[in-house]
Amino acid sequence: MPDPSHFMLRALDLARRGQGFVEPNPMVGCVIVQGEEVVGEGWHQQFGGPHAEVHALAAAGERARGATMYVTLEPCCHHGKTPPCCDAVVAASLSRIVVAMRDPFPQVAGGGLKRLAAAGIDVELGLNEAEAQALNAPYLKLLATSQPWVIAKWAMTLDGKIATRSGYSKWITGDAARQVGHQLRGRVDAIIVGRKTAQLDDPLLTARPEGGAPQRLAVRIVLDSMASLPNFSQIVKTAPKYPTIIATGPDAPEKEMRRLNAAGCEVLPFAPPSRYERLVQLLDELGRRRMTNVLFEGGASLLGSLFDARLIDEAHVFIAPKLFGGQKARSPIRGAGIEQVGDAVSLESPQMKVVGEDVYICGRVRKT
Repeated sequence: MPDPSHFMLRALDLARRGQGFVEPNPMVGCVIVQGEEVVGEGWHQQFGGPHAEVHALAAAGERARGATMYVTLEPCCHHGKTPPCCDAVVAASLSRIVVAMRDPFPQVAGGGLKRLAAAGIDVELGLNEAEAQALNAPYLKLLATSQPWVIAKWAMTLDGKIATRSGYSKWITGDAARQVGHQLRGRVDAIIVGRKTAQLDDPLLTARPEGGAPQRLAVRIVLDSMASLPNFSQIVKTAPKYPTIIATGPDAPEKEMRRLNAAGCEVLPFAPPSRYERLVQLLDELGRRRMTNVLFEGGASLLGSLFDARLIDEAHVFIAPKLFGGQKARSPIRGAGIEQVGDAVSLESPQMKVVGEDVYICGRVRKT
């Protein structure tokens, strides 16, 4: 008979298909097994849509009776946008359910497991729990801290430059690497840059993946302490079409804030004098808006502030086989940095692959 982990790992693979579609809900996958045969599979496909268990039960039909369900997260027991999954599980007359991890969402938090056990279903908890927690780390962070998962992204040359000495950065990487970047943009809730990057690069800051529309429409956010981003910039010009936030500091002129607001931008003023405090307040605000994943694309000062404050959860780096040289050419992360090599921030199990002519490295930051 197959190892039970085989079915749970399959459920985790299914759950990943919901990435970028289900947030702020968690990604969930489900496999229903009768004897040694898989009779139903499903995953949470869209925020507000049926949950993984409902899809799997529909696929299994009458064959769910007396079967075992493997699900990556505790089934819900409350009415939200959909009815409680526990009711559907009980109605299907399953004999056993294997759950990877509890759902810490306050309206569930063990209640689903108790409901299923009370209905006479054999409940097992904890199979492949570490993998399930890793899968939904952004969801778990949002629940635990009320802040979104912070992703840092940059493209650089072999000698670690993100622009030439005169500030030009288009294009460091090739088309294939930029498409990966657009795919990443297409699954996050916000794309964030500093004012200098917005002005020098004049980006549109939207997701334009090949083959169709992005999974979700990200809010564009510019950290502009003095509200000085000009009206002729692409971001301001397109603010009526794409949601845009300008986060300002305590000294921003009221006239400039009104100008940006009139152009279609939402202006968010933050009072603290330090960039760190304003960053924390911004993340708190984005958490209140139930944003799960936010993408910081620079520039170097902004990424340096995030780095020094240890706010980065995940990094995506594209390295082009080019050399810029130059003492004045910018590197990706400024700030104070570290003093000792032993204090370096590292990635857990980084993934590396060649994309076109460029090297792509990504991974989650190892927390100490």
